[in-house]
Amino acid sequence: MDKEHLNYVIDMGLLISFLIVIVTGIIKFRALMNIFGLDYSSLPMKLFSVWHDWAGLVMVVLVLVHLILHWRWIVIVTKDIFKSKKKR
Repeated sequence: MDKEHLNYVIDMGLLISFLIVIVTGIIKFRALMNIFGLDYSSLPMKLFSVWHDWAGLVMVVLVLVHLILHWRWIVIVTKDIFKSKKKR
């Protein structure tokens, strides 16, 4: 798998896990459910909690992999930014 394809797969995994965390987080947020007038007790909260937790863990792992794959670029850009500030 080339680097471009790997980045795409990781980014799509991040997007999907991020969306799951957002949706399940909103569902778990009892005050929001009350504002929208939804019956909180009828939802399978344990299932949403498990999805939320696992999606969060997947997201953390994918963020770490993403940072590792882009570490060289991060270092180069950081050096360039600090060099530019010294010249001012």
